[in-house]
Amino acid sequence: MARVALLQIDVSDSESQVDREARVLKLVSEQKGKCDLAVLPELWNIGAFNYRDLESSPQPRDGKLVKALKQAAKAGGFWLHGGSFVEAHPDGGMSNTAVLINSAGEVVTFYRKIHLYGFDHGEAVLLERGTEVVTVPNTPIGNVGLAICYDLRFPELFRGMGDQGVETILISSGWPTPRINHWRVLNQARAIENQAWVIACNEVGPNGKVMLGGHSMVISPRGEIVAEAGTEEEVLYADIDLTQVESFRTEHPFQLDRFIR
Repeated sequence: MARVALLQIDVSDSESQVDREARVLKLVSEQKGKCDLAVLPELWNIGAFNYRDLESSPQPRDGKLVKALKQAAKAGGFWLHGGSFVEAHPDGGMSNTAVLINSAGEVVTFYRKIHLYGFDHGEAVLLERGTEVVTVPNTPIGNVGLAICYDLRFPELFRGMGDQGVETILISSGWPTPRINHWRVLNQARAIENQAWVIACNEVGPNGKVMLGGHSMVISPRGEIVAEAGTEEEVLYADIDLTQVESFRTEHPFQLDRFIR
């Protein structure tokens, strides 16, 4: 059994990036002794819809923010999904990149968001999409796959994770209030389809003229919402029992009847 902490962050435009980073890093440090894994939402330091600051906030993988997250994980003695940040590429490009850090403060992996939202504006035109399905074995919550927000609408990505043996899916998001009903249904669908735990961390507050909807949640392999946050900033805790993955897959071996790949 492992305990996770979902840090549902308020990303209101009224707070500066500097102040938010300091505040959230303090909140992360306060999770010491309370969880085995802490999870942050998408682009929490600027907000998922703050396109104005996308081009002014990129930093490399070994930049100040990632270093601070590594220090926080090591000091707290827990794994940390650092949400995502705007990554500056050596060639001048940028991506929406998630980072997973272990309890020793070491980066385990990065994931570049594959499906970029905005159609003809926003991150869809400002950022470069990722190309790789990213999974990590042997974490406190089993074999995990990483996804970011809009990825939720594309089940092929998650099936790819399933083919790599994931037991838990980690999703950092900036999902808006008007489509929060989609958020709930899609998270449950990804859990049910893959018979895996889904840990989905959203953010709240007005950001770039969009109201972010919260409702971070943890969903069991059976598709049951076992913990759900509200619409304000909060830390949501839940226990992950990996034996539920094995037992449900044994009880209902749906994947044996899968013929279209």
